[in-house]
Amino acid sequence: MSGTPIEFAARDGLRLAGTLYRPRTPNRRAVLFQAAAGVKQEYYGKFAAYLATRGFAALTFDYRGIGRSRPAGSLRGFRATMRDWAEKDIAGALDHLQRASQGARLIGIGHSFGGQAFGLVPGNERYVAALTFGSQSGYWGHWAGSGRIGMWFLTHVFLPGVSRLSGYCPSRRFGQGEDLPKGVAIEWASWCRHPGYVVGKLHAQEAYAKFKAPIRAYVATDDSYAPARAAQAFLEFYPGATRRLMPVEPQAAGGEPIGHFGYFRERFQESLWKDAADWLANA
Repeated sequence: MSGTPIEFAARDGLRLAGTLYRPRTPNRRAVLFQAAAGVKQEYYGKFAAYLATRGFAALTFDYRGIGRSRPAGSLRGFRATMRDWAEKDIAGALDHLQRASQGARLIGIGHSFGGQAFGLVPGNERYVAALTFGSQSGYWGHWAGSGRIGMWFLTHVFLPGVSRLSGYCPSRRFGQGEDLPKGVAIEWASWCRHPGYVVGKLHAQEAYAKFKAPIRAYVATDDSYAPARAAQAFLEFYPGATRRLMPVEPQAAGGEPIGHFGYFRERFQESLWKDAADWLANA
């Protein structure tokens, strides 16, 4: 099942690019894909199409500055922050999905940053459930050994330094996803330097505590981007929600590596995808 390319307005009116997947036999549930930082919407397309075959409407989209929502030419001078992605882009996508799905129950699927953002989204009380993959607290101190050294360098030196020097973060040059707007990279690094990550840095404890939708959080045991301590700290962002951490062993999913990005590969259709869709169908 293929999706239909669309455009819609973010909360501040900026036009964003998305893809809407409509089921032949609707189950009255609609899913919004909230991407990881620097990941284009096409990465989630096969999973979105699979959910459509299960009866879900699904919307994927690109944050401002990413993929089909990137301005022509250079990102230098393009103004965007991670809060813009949550407060304006995700909120605008949720508005559009609500209109397009005509009363369906709204569900969020967050990958990494996408799961971290639920507490910042205006109107997040419309979600009836939230499913996350590889979401974590990005505070560098949650890593151990060489991973901690790497996260310290990334968040204290590389992200802020390179972004200020270049006028954007040239992530593609280093094989780390799409280039990021300068404001996104600098804000993200500042969150990672705070022990409370986004919640502590923005003093957003009250906003996150108001999020009530049940959360099912999948984390692969071979995901170096989301170690167990960071994954558990992520769930603590949402004290008002029923939360369940779902550690996934690669052996239980066919023995293939999963890591931080493998969840959305088609080879997991009969394992991870089916388990997730079965849970969502009861939301």
